[in-house]
Amino acid sequence: MGRRSRIDVLIEILTEALNECSKTRIMYRCNLNYKCFSRYLKELLEKGLIVKIERSSRKTELYKTSEKGRELLQVLKRAKKLTIG
Repeated sequence: MGRRSRIDVLIEILTEALNECSKTRIMYRCNLNYKCFSRYLKELLEKGLIVKIERSSRKTELYKTSEKGRELLQVLKRAKKLTIG
């Protein structure tokens, strides 16, 4: 298997974060190293595509794909399907 495109990585991160989960879970499920994942997460948070869920009962920070992120995910999946077939 070759290198994944940026679009493929974004699709994987946004898909994994559809359900609230920790940074570690997203990072491992998407098979990214910490440095690379941190850059993607920072960008997604800044653009409002992923939101941090504040929970006082849990020490672990949870992240979830926002509505805007879900819309982007649909567009990316559709574009990938049209271009690849």
